[in-house]
Amino acid sequence: MVGSKCQYLVCFNSNYSSNFVAENESLMATKIVFLILPQIQLLDLAGADQVFYEAKCYGSDLEIEYCSFENSISTSTLLPIGKVKDLQGITFSAGDYLIIPGAETSYLLSEEFRLRNEVFEWLKMAYNQKVILCSVCTGAFVLAIAGLLDGRKCTTHWKRTAQLQTLFPKTEVIENILFIEDGHILTSAGVTSGIDLALHIVSQLEDEFFAYKVARELVIYMRRQGNHAQQSIFLQYRNHIHSGIHKVQDWLQENLHEKSSLPDLADIACMSTRNFTRVFKKETGISVNDFTTLIRKEKIKALIKRPDITRSQIARQCGLKSERQIIRLLKQT
Repeated sequence: MVGSKCQYLVCFNSNYSSNFVAENESLMATKIVFLILPQIQLLDLAGADQVFYEAKCYGSDLEIEYCSFENSISTSTLLPIGKVKDLQGITFSAGDYLIIPGAETSYLLSEEFRLRNEVFEWLKMAYNQKVILCSVCTGAFVLAIAGLLDGRKCTTHWKRTAQLQTLFPKTEVIENILFIEDGHILTSAGVTSGIDLALHIVSQLEDEFFAYKVARELVIYMRRQGNHAQQSIFLQYRNHIHSGIHKVQDWLQENLHEKSSLPDLADIACMSTRNFTRVFKKETGISVNDFTTLIRKEKIKALIKRPDITRSQIARQCGLKSERQIIRLLKQT
């Protein structure tokens, strides 16, 4: 994120105000804010929260906060949650994320909740300030009540898609997908799909390989990609749990610029060369040379979009000797 932001003071009414503070983005961490609702579904919160925690551990510049409008909150299973910051005290910058985990639908559709106008005004103000709004599971109902899903594609838990469409006919509810993005609003399906959504956000903030490392830390070996037709090569050929082969795949993706031989890679996997080539193909379905070629092509496609880097620099970063090799690789199907 580049550029500077202005400072806003927004008053919703005489007894409610919220500061959306904006300073130089380059000096600020991206903020991830969770809105903790009464009767929240624990896994909707915990899954996504753990993804961002692990991303921080890997070096992502994130600040995680939690807020609510209640002093005392319990989950849907009656697990008590300690007091969190009042949403009135949250400050946002454009490009921050506000995540709404799901809660019991009966509560979200109750008159008690739907009369909390200050919550929905707060959400609309965050949206207007270019905060990226995300829902997990029935959190989509909160966005719909606020009118933020009108005219938008969205999704929710498969048991609730028809109900969401019926109650909010101005939305376009999409079934059989894990998550969908429309503008700067992202909605996801039930429970564990919040992990997929959070990993997608991490991949946008960092890159696909960084998100893969977070997924692997969480013992998620096949990241799911919303309704995307294809996955990045950095996420393919990973649906195995062989630690030695994972080490080699990690090394290759982080050291494409280095020369490597089969014996070198076999040493990383702590195997003989013959056994390594056999096990690599057995676990991934392709040879180590084919895997290396695929990740080179992927990296070239990413780097070639950058105006600040020359073709010869791209070649060096990808372990190639010349621009001609780049052209040959890209022509391969």
